[in-house]
Amino acid sequence: MRIPRIFTEQNLLSGEQIELEEAASHHLSKVLRMQAGRELILFNGAGGEFAATIHEVNKKHVIVSVQEHTVDNRESPLELELAIGISRGERFEWVLQKATELGVTKITPLITERTEVKVNGDRQEKMHDRWQHILISACEQCQRNLLPQLAAPIQISDWLPQVNSDQRFVLHHRDSQRLPADKTPASVTLLIGPEGGLSEREIAHALEQDFKALTLGPRVLRTETAPVAAISLVQYLWGDF
Repeated sequence: MRIPRIFTEQNLLSGEQIELEEAASHHLSKVLRMQAGRELILFNGAGGEFAATIHEVNKKHVIVSVQEHTVDNRESPLELELAIGISRGERFEWVLQKATELGVTKITPLITERTEVKVNGDRQEKMHDRWQHILISACEQCQRNLLPQLAAPIQISDWLPQVNSDQRFVLHHRDSQRLPADKTPASVTLLIGPEGGLSEREIAHALEQDFKALTLGPRVLRTETAPVAAISLVQYLWGDF
C-alpha cells in the first residue's frame, strides 16, 4: 500500500508529535480515511523527509508522531528557472505541476503584452495561494522534498534585467537555433510566452539582455507544451535525466 507524502510548514523533529494543518488533516481523514497507526512521510521544504505515524484522528485535525529523518536529495544539479507568461484557465496550472515534476528550481509568472489574465490586488494573492498549493501537491506526488521557488507575477520588462543565469534562452519558433550541447552551465533560464507567444519587441528586448533565441523544431507548440519540451531537453543535456 502506498505511503502518503504530506507537506507541512511546521518544524519537524524526530520524537515529537505535531498537529497537521487543516487541509492535510482533511485529506488524510476524509479523503483517504486513514486511521491511527497508519504510516506517513512528512516534509517541510527544509531538506529530506521524516517517517511518521498517525497518532490520533479527530473531527478536525490529525495528530502524527514524527520519527526518523532521511536525507534524500532528489533535486537536479542544474539550477533551472522557468519564466512564462501567465495563460488562461487550467493551462498555467498544468504547467506549474509539470515543471515541478520535471525539477524546475524557480518559476516566475510573467505579465507580457499578450497576457490576457488580470493580475492585481486580492486576485493576485488568491492566484498565488492556489499556485503554491499546486506546487505542494506536485512535490507530494513526485517525491521532491524541496519546493520550487514561486515568484510573484512581474512585468517582463522589469524581470529581464534581473536575470543572471549562465545560459538564458527565449523560445522563438521563427528562429533556427538549437540548444548547444558542448557546455554544461550551472544555471539556466527559459523564457516562454503566453498564448500567442511573446511579441517581437519582447523577444528583441530579451536578446538585448544576453538571451539566445531557441527553437524546438518546425512545429508551433502550445504554451503548455513548450515548457515541458524545453525543460525536458535542458534536463537531459545538463540536469539529471
